[in-house]
Amino acid sequence: MGSQAAMSFLTNVGRAAIGLGASAAVLNSSLYTVDGGQRAVLFDRFRGILDETVGEGTHFLIPWIQKPYIFDIRTRPHTFSSISGTKDLQMVNLTLRLLSRPDTDHLSTIVQNLGLEYDEKVLPSIGNEVLKAVVAQFNADQLLTERHNVSNMVRESLVRRAKDFNIVLDDVAITHLSYGFEFSRAVEQKQVAQQEAERSKFVVMKTEQERRAAIIRAEGESDSAKLISDATAAAGMGLIELRRIEASREVAATLAKSPNVAYLPGGKNLLLTLNPAR
Repeated sequence: MGSQAAMSFLTNVGRAAIGLGASAAVLNSSLYTVDGGQRAVLFDRFRGILDETVGEGTHFLIPWIQKPYIFDIRTRPHTFSSISGTKDLQMVNLTLRLLSRPDTDHLSTIVQNLGLEYDEKVLPSIGNEVLKAVVAQFNADQLLTERHNVSNMVRESLVRRAKDFNIVLDDVAITHLSYGFEFSRAVEQKQVAQQEAERSKFVVMKTEQERRAAIIRAEGESDSAKLISDATAAAGMGLIELRRIEASREVAATLAKSPNVAYLPGGKNLLLTLNPAR
């Protein structure tokens, strides 16, 4: 009798444990949690995607009949590159950075049409489309000089296109821009040519200044000669003779100090230069 009672008790405990486990499994499958920065929409096997958006917290659903689709509604970055042709047929490599999030009022539509990977399906395609359309309106050099206008046009077009897919773009920016090898080489050659032109212009200006200086110097010498001629005509040759005597005295004083020059008496004032090497 004791053995049968023990077996009956253990059987009841096992049934109770199974019942509790089944109840816990049913309860667990009937609950789902929406964390902060998330929203959810429910799929019902009989009614399809429900229009109501579920907010943060723990919520009930009907197991095996309803299924939650949870969205991250926080802004997320996306970066992709595109090679586009300019108006003057130059190839440009651009990198675009987007900050996007889903429109919380249309999450059910996003699930029906795109799924949870909506941004990976939509943003690269519309980004490349808009970049190519905008860049084709500008010449290659205008992409640098009018970069602000290019960014604004890209932003406006992308925001408008993303809205068609219920995606909100908080920011759009061109983070990188580079040209093809041929255009880069052409720009470098143009810069070299400009530098050569500036150098040639400087040489021409220098030559012109030297020519003007030569003219001014010649005019000064001409005026000086005229003044000397006028003074000679007015005062006679006395001034010139005085200058000649002064010059002779300076030459004589210089020669007198030289050890290689000697004066020969009676030699008709001849000066003899002695060569110490002989």
